[in-house]
Amino acid sequence: MSTAPTLPGSDPGPRHTRRFGLPVATALVMGNIIGGGIFLLPASVAPYGTISLVAFGILTAGALALALVFGRLARRHPATGGPYVYARAAFGDFAGFLAAWSYWITAWVSNAALAVAAVGYLDVLVPVHGSKAATLAAALAVQWLPAAANLAGTRYVGAVQLVATVLKFVPLLLVAVGGFLFFDSANLGPFRAGDESALGAISASAAILLFSYLGVESAAVSAGEVRDPRRNVGRATVLGFLAAACLYLLTLVSVFGTVPHDRLVASTAPFADAVDLMSGSGWGGTAVACMALVSMLGALNGWTLLSAQTPYAAARDGLFPQVFTVKRRGVPTVGVIVTVVLASLLTVYNYTAGPAGVFEVLVLVTTFTATVPYLLSAAAQIYFLLSGRGDRVHRPRLVRDGALALAAFGFSFWLVAGSGYAAVYQGVLFLFAGVLVYAWMAARKRAAAPAEETAPAGEA
Repeated sequence: MSTAPTLPGSDPGPRHTRRFGLPVATALVMGNIIGGGIFLLPASVAPYGTISLVAFGILTAGALALALVFGRLARRHPATGGPYVYARAAFGDFAGFLAAWSYWITAWVSNAALAVAAVGYLDVLVPVHGSKAATLAAALAVQWLPAAANLAGTRYVGAVQLVATVLKFVPLLLVAVGGFLFFDSANLGPFRAGDESALGAISASAAILLFSYLGVESAAVSAGEVRDPRRNVGRATVLGFLAAACLYLLTLVSVFGTVPHDRLVASTAPFADAVDLMSGSGWGGTAVACMALVSMLGALNGWTLLSAQTPYAAARDGLFPQVFTVKRRGVPTVGVIVTVVLASLLTVYNYTAGPAGVFEVLVLVTTFTATVPYLLSAAAQIYFLLSGRGDRVHRPRLVRDGALALAAFGFSFWLVAGSGYAAVYQGVLFLFAGVLVYAWMAARKRAAAPAEETAPAGEA
């Protein structure tokens, strides 16, 4: 656990504080990668044909390189904050702040998006669409329940994350494996279904699949809460990523081979269609809705923790307001509360503005904002390698680490390109807004420095 001081009134009581072991850290990575998107991916990429599986393979290779780089960096910087810590160590306060700021934006906007999507699946079980008030209340409840688990302490965060991951992993794996019993190659459709070239089809389908691997950095961000982080963060990152990647691949291939291509292209619930065809009954929608809800609640639980960890690490270094350093029961409580309040306000705006609102545009921005910490982390590893910082890299593995860092940087750059012009434009505006916050915090930090330097011993 971090030894950073807490503000008066904080209560880092050990009763509700528990460091994550390897299983929980792995579950955190898996839970944050596998959110609700897995239930939509097959239908989303079906219009491009099975060539989308090639795009998925390329993305998986790039994301694996990124996961390995996070493991290398966490081994030398096993502190809460992940990309923020690495960027600051390599390039200074400003780069660290940009990493923290962009990651924080990604977290709370994504939480709002997950909550809105979860309500869509909840409506299958408990119809709420008839009342805007009931729909809004359900969306807010979906956000505040994981926040309550976080406020109860890291002990409960880990328990919820582990249970949620198991509950969603088992049925998804059963669907993926069971689908092969009903697999029919005639359902796959054409290799390239559209008019695009092979390269165009790969790029187009990859743009849809890009968001599927966000969350690979989860264990690194929470390194301060992981037992033996130098060893377990890297292992949890790779194990969680590989498990998620295998599940993604199995489900994509299984649904592709179970649901006829024409039906899959028009499907709004591909897993429900697959289960209906396998079971010969209509209970697939209900089963998939339950799995989706468990998946999204688990993702919200993990993302709520991550959304508080990065500002905590930045505030500890004077780059975010000091109130974000308040911890109770091992959890940065102010960060959790501020994040869930912002996400709730964005959710309220989404439902009051209607379908013509800008909420969808803001969600697309998260694809760009999430890549900023990725690019800075990969660049930090390259910097450590090229600058001869032997204390931060494994010298005998210089060539391998260099290749991994370059692959991770290229993958992150591809993520930026795949975000689209509008998302990059909006994302840059978000980053520029953060520059003003940095100027304010840097000025306060600079003004406080002389007083600390001249204060008598014991009073600084």
